[in-house]
Amino acid sequence: VQLVESGGGLVQPGGSLRLTCAASGFTISSAVMMWYRQYPGKEREFVAYISVNSGIIEYADSVKGRFAISRDNTKNLVYLQMNRLKSEDTAVYYCYADRHVSADVWGQGTQVTVSP
Repeated sequence: VQLVESGGGLVQPGGSLRLTCAASGFTISSAVMMWYRQYPGKEREFVAYISVNSGIIEYADSVKGRFAISRDNTKNLVYLQMNRLKSEDTAVYYCYADRHVSADVWGQGTQVTVSP
């Protein structure tokens, strides 16, 4: 049972990145999925939430209008499209599965660096 994030990297301010979270060992179709991020020396903070059927989507105020979370239950994938990136978006981004009746799952994280 694991989540693997990919798509991080170095991008200039104003640029875009698309993060992908791939689940294995379980199906995400029954899990609420979220993205978090963590700055050095800080606790992880919420970024985005998507319900099982994508009917409810929520964002942290700091990313509203710039980031978009989506999921493809048939492919067991979750995405985070990040646009108009800012230097303050630099962080390690984590995928998280809330599986309700089973143990929650965290990914290992992917580094996003926004710098000229």
